Amino acid sequence: MNEIINYKLELYEGPLDLLLSLIHKNKMSIEDIQISILCDQYMEYINRAENLDIELSSDFLLMASELMLIKSKMLLPRNEEEEEDPRAALAAAVLEYQRAKEASVYLKNMFDEYGMRMTKDTDEISPDKSFVCDHNIELLSKAFKRIMSEVRVSDDEAKENFKPLLAKKTVSVAAVVENLAKRLSIYGKVKLFSFFRTAETKTELVTMFLAMLELLKSGILVLEEEESNSDGVIDTASDVSVSLEENADISQLTEIIKDE
Repeated sequence: MNEIINYKLELYEGPLDLLLSLIHKNKMSIEDIQISILCDQYMEYINRAENLDIELSSDFLLMASELMLIKSKMLLPRNEEEEEDPRAALAAAVLEYQRAKEASVYLKNMFDEYGMRMTKDTDEISPDKSFVCDHNIELLSKAFKRIMSEVRVSDDEAKENFKPLLAKKTVSVAAVVENLAKRLSIYGKVKLFSFFRTAETKTELVTMFLAMLELLKSGILVLEEEESNSDGVIDTASDVSVSLEENADISQLTEIIKDE
């Protein structure tokens, strides 16, 4: 049984596409085309296409004759200073085709991304002149009085409502740091659990937490992990303590807060 062999010939959009492909395959420079190699490989492609009954456009045959003409001119002696390089026009055409091909890839990507989008022109919004900054002061005063009459809250009532807020104990970050410094000077280290449990309100607890974060960030305080339980689980609140960094001093704690 005779084995059937199928040949697949790569198709090109035109003669310049074929030439550009051959130039890249042979790693040639477009400005310095080796016309003899390029012409031979081009003609080989034409012959293979004819053998496979692939119909080529007349442009391919026209380019073949152009390559043969350039090849013959390159074989003839010429005055390089006076005569133009026979390859110049071909190189310019191939270079321009390469630029167009690269641009087509870029434009295709742009079309794929933006081709189906729609844009809307900016609406012209006329200025609203019904509100101006030079209102009559008497009109503003009347409007304020009307609002206050509708709210119906007297000064005494407003003060009474604010009393619970003003009466709440406030603790500053400086006071928290000072308390921590005293405990460190006595015990050397302080467990997080025993430190935070002294907070009387949520506000004070938040203040203590922020102060602790700031001191740890400064590097003056360091965390120390206590001995874990038998099950190997570490409780951050009860099994972790803070102490001064080896070269730090108690006075540096308050200095950090003053600089903030």
